[in-house]
Amino acid sequence: MTLDVLLSAMHLDGYHYIDSLNITGNCVIINQCNQESQQVITDNNRHITYIETTQRGLSKSRNMAIDHSQADICIFCDNDVEYSENYEHLILEEYDKHPEYDIIVFHVESEINPVPCYPSPRKIHYLTSGKIVSVEISFKRKSIQNIRLNEHIGAGTKYHMGEENAFLYECLRQGLKIYYVPQKIARLRHEPSTWYSGFNKDFFIARGASFHAMTSRYSMFLAAQYAVRKYKLYRKQVSFFQAIRYMLEGRKSYMAEVTDTTNYV
Repeated sequence: MTLDVLLSAMHLDGYHYIDSLNITGNCVIINQCNQESQQVITDNNRHITYIETTQRGLSKSRNMAIDHSQADICIFCDNDVEYSENYEHLILEEYDKHPEYDIIVFHVESEINPVPCYPSPRKIHYLTSGKIVSVEISFKRKSIQNIRLNEHIGAGTKYHMGEENAFLYECLRQGLKIYYVPQKIARLRHEPSTWYSGFNKDFFIARGASFHAMTSRYSMFLAAQYAVRKYKLYRKQVSFFQAIRYMLEGRKSYMAEVTDTTNYV
């Protein structure tokens, strides 16, 4: 099996940036910048597809990376991920052990998530997929040939979060099997977020929109449980009822802008 790291980044000064992320294997790089170009490079036994594009949006970038990959297995990557020395072996080994799974999720250490979100391996369903972040997601490329990330949500769009959760929901809807392994494969650098500025109105509007992108049938339930579960984190910035109102506003706005509301579970 072969592995491609799918790196989405902005304004890189060439492909050598991947050395700072310890990407030692094959890679597809989508560099959102102010020009259009494409080249395929062989460097230190790495096969690198380097694409510069003027298009914007994290989901759009990741979809572009998927479309240009030819590997058996892919994993999403951002420009603040530093991989463990043996990440390729760890990832491919799990697919050898568990050929029945289409998606395998690993642990990427961060200040927010210093330990795995689940202490032992487990199958992932709708309710357990919410703790997963995008750079922890690997997948069999052929398994998702009819699935792409929702380009209406995610960083670089009006609704700047939740694209990975909507992606996993769609994978589950289409019958794909997802497995979680509490194995560390990388760590996140501590860098300022390009989109998160606290639990403010814009945050909750985007959260409500992403819930509806995940599931139109149960989006109101997801908004309500989120308001209850996260209350201690946001209560000093907005009230409980404000959080609910903003999420419903985001849900309504998303429904008005996106005509395809067929995502049911």
